[in-house]
Amino acid sequence: MKAVLLGASGLIGSSLLQQLLESPHYTEVLVLVRKPLNQQHPKLTMLVVDFDKLNDYAEKLKTDVVFCCLGTTKKKTPDPEDYRKIDYQYPLDMGWIAYTNGASQYHLVSAMGANPQSSIFYSRLKGEVERDLKTIPFKSIHIYRPSLLDGERKEQRLGEGLMIYAMRILNPLLIGGLKKYRSVKIEKVADAMLRHSLVDKRGIFIHQSDELQEPA
Repeated sequence: MKAVLLGASGLIGSSLLQQLLESPHYTEVLVLVRKPLNQQHPKLTMLVVDFDKLNDYAEKLKTDVVFCCLGTTKKKTPDPEDYRKIDYQYPLDMGWIAYTNGASQYHLVSAMGANPQSSIFYSRLKGEVERDLKTIPFKSIHIYRPSLLDGERKEQRLGEGLMIYAMRILNPLLIGGLKKYRSVKIEKVADAMLRHSLVDKRGIFIHQSDELQEPA
């Protein structure tokens, strides 16, 4: 199969990229980037794009599966309009292009608490992109809602680091219905995305954070 990956430089995206390149089920991985990654592999193709003009690259975006790990933070993207483009518009633009080109699957990294009716900007935006992605008639759509991501970040933030450390201690105490609040390793999310892409089924599937912790 061929995959298109958006957000390959991020936490989950970088882990997923490595797993896709190592997977015998994928023969080509096309990553869409603003600037080239410092990485080479026989299966890897990089396409430097202007995400505001994705339709200009439509002919090059033919794929079987789309993996979207795009996301930003208020610190990186303080303008709400630019934030919305990254978390909402670009994933949907890619969805319609891929569907038109014949793709059968779309895998989206969302977030716990995603809800289009939420009063919290981040949760509302994630809920809106989930809602509108579901209108694209892919054979299957998989939406992943991880909790706090546990992994090595390029930018170290003290508060985030302390939260991750605290959750590692608290995780074993969160049982039953509280399991979904456990922090989740980025590799676990990436692994779940790869595994679900290899199963031929039809429908819309929501994967909650505790499900992503399950062994393969």
